[in-house]
Amino acid sequence: MAIGRESLENVFKVSNPKWRTSITKVEPNRIITRGYSQEDLIGNVSFSEMVYLLIKGEMPSKKESKMLGSVLVSFCDHGVTPPSTQAARMIASAGSPVHACIAGGLLAFGKNHAGAIERSMKAFQDVIQRSNPEEDILITAKRFVDDYLKKGIKIPGFGHRYHSEDPRAARLIEIAQEQNCAGTHTRLAMAVQEILLEMKDIKMNIDGANAGILSDMGFDWRTGTGIFMIGRLPGLISHVYEEKVREPEFRKFFDTDEIYYDGIEDQKFTNFSDLNAGNTGD
Repeated sequence: MAIGRESLENVFKVSNPKWRTSITKVEPNRIITRGYSQEDLIGNVSFSEMVYLLIKGEMPSKKESKMLGSVLVSFCDHGVTPPSTQAARMIASAGSPVHACIAGGLLAFGKNHAGAIERSMKAFQDVIQRSNPEEDILITAKRFVDDYLKKGIKIPGFGHRYHSEDPRAARLIEIAQEQNCAGTHTRLAMAVQEILLEMKDIKMNIDGANAGILSDMGFDWRTGTGIFMIGRLPGLISHVYEEKVREPEFRKFFDTDEIYYDGIEDQKFTNFSDLNAGNTGD
């Protein structure tokens, strides 16, 4: 059956595209975020409450606000040890503007740095979603650990290259219990720690603790790295500022005798134009 011209025009009709968002509505002289006027929010909510509202779409309770504030503080800085801080300071030393330095630091986040919290949150959320709620959490944790060990994969959120016991993790768990924010996911993290401590003398790190806590607070695992970035941003800013005002410009981070070359020595140079002199094409 032939398709009429009108039908074809309807099929290929280009509609006016719309950008859909449920976060903030902007009108002349009026800004509404998640249903609240920003005029009312300014001065009446804390930064952690605003973060919670933006990401989850609802206002947190006082306990949830305190918990998220504690999570963000726990992420704030880890000295010059992380690649992100080193990258930001090196870019600052080169004389780049502040926004480029901070962007460089944030771009240094990846699988091996800042990526563990998202992987840990996903792992905890997947396990709890699939598990029997009546099952003892230690049994669930044992199956979780065994699965990783069989695959030969490191469990994200446990162990630390600088700390045998991450001091931030224990404090976060303590606050989560005080604020009634420690639910099934946090109990799973603690059970995994109990097993790994006995098997390998390994404890959870800040990512493991926050993965359990944020999951119990209802945050989707895909927001994990973003929340980490919110917490780490002030630290990056402070390092960039310190580099610019306290250290010499284009400073030498390494002496030449600290750089070990293990490449090829004494290659004989060949003039490749001579080799190709007789080559006239295909």
